[in-house]
Amino acid sequence: MSWIGAIAILCATSITGFEWANRVRERPKRLRELKVTLQALEAEIMYGSTPLSEAFEHIGKPLKEPLSCFFLNISDLLNQGEVSVKEAWESQLLLLAKESLFKSGEIEVLRQFGSTLGRHDKEHQQKQIQLTLAHLTREEKEARDIQERYEKMCKSLGVLMGLLIVILLM
Repeated sequence: MSWIGAIAILCATSITGFEWANRVRERPKRLRELKVTLQALEAEIMYGSTPLSEAFEHIGKPLKEPLSCFFLNISDLLNQGEVSVKEAWESQLLLLAKESLFKSGEIEVLRQFGSTLGRHDKEHQQKQIQLTLAHLTREEKEARDIQERYEKMCKSLGVLMGLLIVILLM
């Protein structure tokens, strides 16, 4: 019976380690997805002259959760007409921060970007998007560095912690 417990402990800690590694691996992917989304928003604004509520709806549909909900909910809030772009962005950004793998640095970049949305002409808005993309590129590079350093370590740590617990309990 003790072998079954040891295997259960080892499996549980290994799964935890692999889950940590998965979170580390997913963050750069989500940042790339966010960058592509902002580039699509730039195209909607610059070349489509699309109103922001429609632009958010167009770019939100093909995305995965939680970014899809973020943009679609902003679109819905803007279509209701009760809140400003900044207020809609801020309210949904709080939800995105809770539901996503984004760190406080990325959320702050998005917060600053959201405060400029809909307040300027197309050219200035394009500059704001480019500035945001530059910041997100820096954050993505940092996330890739963290991934390279810690992904294998998280997996190994999960397995080794399981082995340590099993050895200590024997």
